[in-house]
Amino acid sequence: MDAVRPDLADIRLAGRVFAPHYAAPMLRVIHYETPLRVTARGAEPVLATLQKGDVFEALEFAGDKAWGVAPGPGLVGYVDASALGETE
Repeated sequence: MDAVRPDLADIRLAGRVFAPHYAAPMLRVIHYETPLRVTARGAEPVLATLQKGDVFEALEFAGDKAWGVAPGPGLVGYVDASALGETE
């Protein structure tokens, strides 16, 4: 799944999609089990549950949420930013 929103897209898609802004993925590691959701609101169903140690490619941090790509399941969505840590 491609990480594209009307306002932002993954820089790796620059040759295929137009967006007003592009972001380079920032590799992060999941520190505790956390849901991956379609929107930042958190009321919708969970796309996947990311486990401790999973990699998440963050494209944007806004408030207490991060938007990006979960390469394991190949899904794009929002996670709690507090669940993310730096890669070693």
